[in-house]
Amino acid sequence: MRIGLMVEGQNGLNWERWRHILALAERLKFPSVFRSDHYFHFIGQQQDSLDAFLSFVMAASETKTIRFGQLVSPVTFRSPVDVGRMMAQISVLSGGRYVMGLGAGWNEGEHTAYGLPFPPVKERFERLEEAVQLIRALHEPGPTTFAGKYYQVTGADCLPKPVTRPTLIIGGAGEKKTLKLVAKYADEWNGVGMTAEVFKHKLEVLGQHCDAVGRDPKSIHKSMMNFALVGPNEAALDRATEQFIAMRGMTASGSLADFRAASRVRGMIAGTTNEVIDQLGRLAELGMEEVQFQHFNFDSDEVPEYLASEIAPRVRDL
Repeated sequence: MRIGLMVEGQNGLNWERWRHILALAERLKFPSVFRSDHYFHFIGQQQDSLDAFLSFVMAASETKTIRFGQLVSPVTFRSPVDVGRMMAQISVLSGGRYVMGLGAGWNEGEHTAYGLPFPPVKERFERLEEAVQLIRALHEPGPTTFAGKYYQVTGADCLPKPVTRPTLIIGGAGEKKTLKLVAKYADEWNGVGMTAEVFKHKLEVLGQHCDAVGRDPKSIHKSMMNFALVGPNEAALDRATEQFIAMRGMTASGSLADFRAASRVRGMIAGTTNEVIDQLGRLAELGMEEVQFQHFNFDSDEVPEYLASEIAPRVRDL
C-alpha cells in the first residue's frame, strides 16, 4: 500500500504554502500529492483558495517524482474542452505524471455564489459521462468531432497531445451512478473515508457493474482519500483533532477521544501508530492500493513527517 497526501486548497492555501508542501512531499518521498477543486466548502468560511489547474503548473515544474492531480474536479465548473486542453498541457509539462480526477459535483452553495449552473443529479452525471468521452477523444491523435447532448466540437485538434493518456480517476461511491461510470471508464476509483466493511461492500457493487460491461474489476486501481486524525501519541492526536474540528467549524460533544471513536465508525482513519496500521491493513487485504491522508495544518510538517517515517514504511509491503 502507498501513502499519499491530500490538500484541501480552499482552506487557506497560498502559493508559498503550496510550494513548501510540494518540496516537502518530494523530500519525504511521498508518491503522490492530490488537490481538491473547490472555491470553498462553507459560504461563511471563505479563505485563500488556489485554482487547482494553476497549482498543477507549479507542481509540474517544481517536482520530479510525485504524481499529482485533483480529487476531483466537478464537471460543472468548466467546459470539458478547456479541461481537456489543460490536462494535455500539464501532462506534457510534467512528463506524464499528471492524473485526471473528475466527478459530478455536489456543493450547490459554491455554484450559487459564483453564478454557476447546478443541474439536477441526473443531468450532472450525464454531463460527467459525456465529459469523459469528449476529453478522451480530444487526447487521441488527430482532430475530434463530438456530438453529444450537452457538448459538441467539430474538427478540434487538441495540441499538444498528452505524453500518455492521463490516468482517469472517478471519485465517489454512489452505487447506481458513480460506480457504474467507474466500471465503464475509470483507470482508478477513489472513495472517501470508507471503513473496511463499507469498502468491501462497494467492491462487490463495483464488481457487478464490471460484469455488466465485461470488465475485470482488478484492472481498476483502488484508492481512498481520508480525513485522518493520526499521531505517535495521545498529545499529538489531540492536537490534530482540535485542528480538524476548528477547520471544519465543528463542535465536539464529549472528549476528543470520543470524537475520534465516532469518526472511525464513519470511515476516518484515527489513532496512534498501531491503530492506524491495523485500519490500513484491513483495507489492504481487500485490495486498497493507496490512501491519501489529508494534510490540513499547512503551518506544520508534523503529520507528513510522521506518515513518512512511521506509517508508510510499515504498510509498503501490505
